[in-house]
Amino acid sequence: MREVFRSSLVLGVAILLTLTASTTAAHESKTQTTGELEKLAEYHTLLAHRLDRLEKAVDDLLWHQRLGNGIFIDKVYITGPPLRHEENPTAQGAGNRVKFWSYIFIPREIDPGKKYPLIVLPHGGVHSSFTTYYTHIVRELIAQQYIVVAPEYRGSTGYGKSFYEKIDYGGLETEDVKASRDYMIDNYDFVDGRRVGIIGWSHGGLITLHNIFDHPEDYKVAFAGVPVSDLIARMGYKTQAYRDLYSVEYHIGKTAYEDVEEYRRRSPAWNAHKLQTPLLIHTNTNDADVNVLEVEHLIKSLKAEGKEFEYEIYEDIPGGHSFDRMDTGKAKQIRLKIYRFLAGYLKPPNRFSSVKDIEEAAYR
Repeated sequence: MREVFRSSLVLGVAILLTLTASTTAAHESKTQTTGELEKLAEYHTLLAHRLDRLEKAVDDLLWHQRLGNGIFIDKVYITGPPLRHEENPTAQGAGNRVKFWSYIFIPREIDPGKKYPLIVLPHGGVHSSFTTYYTHIVRELIAQQYIVVAPEYRGSTGYGKSFYEKIDYGGLETEDVKASRDYMIDNYDFVDGRRVGIIGWSHGGLITLHNIFDHPEDYKVAFAGVPVSDLIARMGYKTQAYRDLYSVEYHIGKTAYEDVEEYRRRSPAWNAHKLQTPLLIHTNTNDADVNVLEVEHLIKSLKAEGKEFEYEIYEDIPGGHSFDRMDTGKAKQIRLKIYRFLAGYLKPPNRFSSVKDIEEAAYR
């Protein structure tokens, strides 16, 4: 009986040791797998940014191919304000100004001894960049003999992970755009600092509005197309994945629920009292990106503040969010309205008088 007990005990201990070893091995295997998955996710993120860089390099070449020899194209490296929050405020280089690129487009036939109006053109997208999507817009502006600067403000894609994570939506990105305006006036004698307009669509529309709200003396006129206008409302009707772009640690770092005032501060509709600059607003009722309710809130806020401005709410125009940036006849008619509004204040040498002028500019 004692031998049976001893055998059973030895067997039990052996099983226990085997189970313990298996559990330990499984835990180590799980830990190793988790670590490998984390490394793979990090690699995937870095690869995505490398592909963005490649895409940006290709698109930069396309600018020259698509615009031809009639336009001088440059890309300059300038600075905006320091980061809002430094991870290590005492580290070497802490507090340095943020470096970013800006595209410059200049008509080759201008007379350097004369002065020409400037258009500041910030791109849209939460994380995006200024691409050849805007080729026809740039060509049309250049045909009117505007000088154009298009800033790749903090958070733009195509410049690596670090720059991507400097995003400050509705915040210091606005000052990057203002810095690009100042750079043009300070470095090009033929740019007329008294004739500067700013135009933008979507997120670029939001930046346009914040620029004229915060620096009314620096812009003669502005156009905001389908502008993001109310981030609080936007957090309500967008998906969780979209909301996460704002609440992630390197960005705002809080949800609208946790800090509604911060989202309010970044929303043009809640800053309507600041308007002093002549402004035109366009929106479209079938916009699947910026719901018309946001722009309606902006319009109502401006009216409540007694502000003078112009606006048009288009009904279900094909193209939705891009309705007036497309190559359709209707889009060209709408852009003609935009160009006429701008020209009334900026007085470009070659004003557009008809859609035919726009079409001729496309093949000039």
